[in-house]
Amino acid sequence: MVRVMFFIDGFNLYHAIDYKKRYHKYKWLNLQKLCECFTSKKEEIGTIKYFTAYSTWRPESMKRHQLYIKALRNVGIEPIFGKFKWKDKKCKLCGKIFTAHEEKRTDVNIAVNLFVDAMLDNYDKAIIVSADTDLIPAIYAVKSNFPPKNIGLVIPIGRGAEELKSIVDFHMRMKEKHLEVSQFEDTIDLGNDVFLERPKEWT
Repeated sequence: MVRVMFFIDGFNLYHAIDYKKRYHKYKWLNLQKLCECFTSKKEEIGTIKYFTAYSTWRPESMKRHQLYIKALRNVGIEPIFGKFKWKDKKCKLCGKIFTAHEEKRTDVNIAVNLFVDAMLDNYDKAIIVSADTDLIPAIYAVKSNFPPKNIGLVIPIGRGAEELKSIVDFHMRMKEKHLEVSQFEDTIDLGNDVFLERPKEWT
């Protein structure tokens, strides 16, 4: 049985779904089911790692995100957190400086975990869910140091990833049908009279 691990770039996936309004109903996404869409009966899914960060300055968004993390943990997904930092940016149109939040550490966290899990022989095949080209050095590092490991890519819906596609061993494209069949139930029963409800904004 081929051992498969998934490394999911949470923001890359979220923004792909958020980009089109008709995909918003798929945000209540069961990543365990989603990963099963991209594996065969000869493969065994091990750990699914979900890389993300809380937008602490947006309380309602953070509340939904925390709820979603509870839902993911309930099906065995392992969240790994980065953080947001304030960063000064320059407007390309007017030249003024403004301050914005920038997510940090996700690509580094994915890179470190991809390499360490290869070193510990935790997988035969690693599948990255992202279209972020910042992950290219990490993929090269694993392929150079652990040639027997297969590195694959699932490209989030609507994204392009030509450069990434050229260096991985295989790639697959996420389609709407994958999102549709990978939804959590509207109400998740955690036991002991504890329930999680799909946020109304995600319906």
